[in-house]
Amino acid sequence: MNSISDRLKSVKPSSTLSLSQKASELKAQGHDIISLTTGELDFPTPSWICEAACQTMMQGDMKYTAVGGTPVLKQAIIEKFRRENNLDYKPYEIIASTGAKQSIFNAFLATVGPNDEVIVPAPYWVSYLDIVYLTEGKPIIIDCSQEEQFKISPQALEKSITPRTKWLILNSPSNPTGAIYTNAELEAIAEVLLKYPHVMVLSDDIYEHVRFNSEPFSTIASLEPRLKVRTLTLNGVSKAYGMTGWRLGYAGGPQWLIQAMTSIQSHSTSSPSAISQAAAVAALNGPQTFLEEWNKTLQERRNVVFNEMEQIKEFSCVLPEGAFYMYINCQGVIGKSILKGEIINSDQDFASYLLETYGIAVVPGSAFGLSPYFRLSYATDLPKLRIACERIKKAVSELQM
Repeated sequence: MNSISDRLKSVKPSSTLSLSQKASELKAQGHDIISLTTGELDFPTPSWICEAACQTMMQGDMKYTAVGGTPVLKQAIIEKFRRENNLDYKPYEIIASTGAKQSIFNAFLATVGPNDEVIVPAPYWVSYLDIVYLTEGKPIIIDCSQEEQFKISPQALEKSITPRTKWLILNSPSNPTGAIYTNAELEAIAEVLLKYPHVMVLSDDIYEHVRFNSEPFSTIASLEPRLKVRTLTLNGVSKAYGMTGWRLGYAGGPQWLIQAMTSIQSHSTSSPSAISQAAAVAALNGPQTFLEEWNKTLQERRNVVFNEMEQIKEFSCVLPEGAFYMYINCQGVIGKSILKGEIINSDQDFASYLLETYGIAVVPGSAFGLSPYFRLSYATDLPKLRIACERIKKAVSELQM
């Protein structure tokens, strides 16, 4: 007898992970597959971070820690927020979790109830909606068009706020588009939020250090200090430091919220790995100069992919300002047919066609709430990217009206 809870009825497996797994399975079967699906740098974790983890193991410091993180890690996070974001937190306003995703779960479990609303600009990271559903909330999806650079406007935000609104999610730089909110745009959003003191802000800054413009990074709680008391500023070491598998995210927020999140975490995973915490301390306190070189490499890859995609008349795209994704409008292939006569009716069909016929794995825009698009990750080496681009161009050229 199956007895799955009702809350799972609206939840779908992560599209990015599912497609990545399918690509891996095809590759294991001997197929020539280039996967451009997951949000994971191909750069190794810097050596001094690994050495810090090894030292921790050699010293035997591998016991349980405080649920929300060791004092040393919390201090490193506090100093990071102060140094890079002009945000001052106390240790009781900081939590470290097993990945930034867990911090979001903790926050929403602590605050969202049945029919409470969470404003989610689309396109959005695939897990936002399902986390809202799992906490029995109601996502309010606001479409942000390509013409709007995929960013929510103050007008659209204000129209979407109701007495039941609990949270606004802001993700900058964005997954899946690479869009970055300017200071002026964040300040305009802040002006709206100041009118509605019941609305909290989740500022997902996980791609903070992956940016290609010269503008300093800004987060909403530092631009508008009056919002700090109701903002959860989320970050982690996975994207900037090539540490996805280390599973270490963190957040700063008001004491009452962090306390509630810590209580929830105490009954789920308890503390993050002691080894990962030691590595995160080394990441946050150690040299940061390598980030510039990594970003130069990513920018070169971005430019190559963008120039190649621009040559395909059926596509259009916005040059990403950060992260390592390109969100490509594939409206021009909808309605065309492949050689065996099947019609491309959606971005999902197109993604399947690329994978099954040309061995290129991408994520359809339907996973991110805005179609017809597909997300391409350029967090892989240039030779593979050039081959992938050639295959995509060939795949499009062989479609027929």
